[in-house]
This record gives sequence, C-alpha cells and structure tokens, in this order.
Amino acid sequence: MVSRRIFIGDVHGHYDGLMRLLEVIALDADDQLYFVGDLIDRGPKSASVIRFVRENQYPCVLGNHEQLLLESFPRNRVAQYALQAWLQSGGQTTVASFDTPELLMENLDWLRSLPTHLDLGDIWLVHAGLHPKLPIHAQTAQEYCWIREEFHSSPKPYFSDKLIITGHTITFTLPGVSPGELARGHGWLDIDTGAYHPKSGWLTGFDYTNQQVYQFNVFQKKTRVLSLSQVAKTVEPAQIQLFPRRRQLLQM
Repeated sequence: MVSRRIFIGDVHGHYDGLMRLLEVIALDADDQLYFVGDLIDRGPKSASVIRFVRENQYPCVLGNHEQLLLESFPRNRVAQYALQAWLQSGGQTTVASFDTPELLMENLDWLRSLPTHLDLGDIWLVHAGLHPKLPIHAQTAQEYCWIREEFHSSPKPYFSDKLIITGHTITFTLPGVSPGELARGHGWLDIDTGAYHPKSGWLTGFDYTNQQVYQFNVFQKKTRVLSLSQVAKTVEPAQIQLFPRRRQLLQM
C-alpha cells in the first residue's frame, strides 16, 4: 500500500473533532501527517491539540493565531497590547484550556520553532499564502501567516511546479463556495473549512496522494469521505474583489 501525505486544516482547539477525524482517516505507520497552522484559539481544547501534535512530532507550520500568541509573550514577558489583541481573537479559550499559566508558557519555545512554510517538493505548505508580487526571499511571516486577497486574486500560479496548500481563510467566505467545501484557484488549494465557525463546523483532512477528502463536523458529530473533485470549488481571481461580504464573515 502506498503511504499517504495527509494535510489537516485549521483545528482551532477542536481536539475531540480532530481525534474523530483521525479515526476516519485511519493512519498507517508509513503515512505522513501535516498541519497547516492555527492549532489554537476559539475551540475548547487548544492545550490538548498542541500536546498531541508536539508529542507525535507532526510537522506543522506557523499560523496567525500562533503568531498572535507569541507576540503576546516576547522573551517570555507579557506585552499587554498584543496580549489583549490575542485574547480578543480567541485566545481566552486557549488560556482556559491549560491547567496553569506555567503550562502555557512551557509550550512557547516549541511554538517559536514552527516554520512559516514547508517545501515538500511538489507541495508548498503555508498557513495563509504568498504575496504574488514578491520573490521567495522577500516573503515574511506577515505574508505567510496573514495574506488573503492579494494571494487569492492572483491570475497566475506562484509556482509552476508546486501546489500551495493553505488554511487561514475559511473557504465559504470565498465566492461560490459553500460551508464544508474546499476552495481552489490558480496553483493553490485552501482546506480551512471553518471547524469553529457556527456556519460550518467542518474540520478537513486532505489526502493528497489519493485526492481524497475526510471531514468531521464538530457540531453535527458526523463524518464524510469524498473525492477532491466532489467537494472542491474553483474560485476565479476576478471574483475575489467583487465579494465585500467576505470581510464581514471573517470578523465573526
């Protein structure tokens, strides 16, 4: 049996949902599992998600929510303004998921070690995307963790020989994409189906090897397995700038 490369979308603290999803995926010893960042915030068990990914040494890229947390504790000291911004962006549930503040602080060095991207040959794994007008050496954590419109609205692929797999932007906030569906464009595939969001609840695992999508809905407690062609919608670049409702949805 060929080993699989499987990518997990933004978990956002939904540890129980992640465990149910992995039951459906049924990992073999040779399978490779990757996380696209935003392990934390908004969901109830961020501490458990961090512990699971860390103890199993699964590759994970830095998400904007991990970055918000790290900016709150530079050199393990509190930066009050950054801390308040993080807490208001879902960080309160992360703090509550740790038994003590000390346990949270013990994970900071591991979170700092997360790469902003992973080059897997035919796949470029990054949380948010890349700026289409910047060369690789000029991309920063700001682009890798936060970019949205500039990336999705680019009329041509950034790489000629790599698929960019991202999370960060909930797929149904893109034009023509319904809750639970994946979104793809010119050279990219977005697998953040909004596990925490009340309009969705779907947590996604994407088997790139077999082009198969595994999903668990954290609210409805149901699973489904579909081919990528069944569940992915193509987003045309010109549509992005014609979709003002997107920002409102992302602020929820």
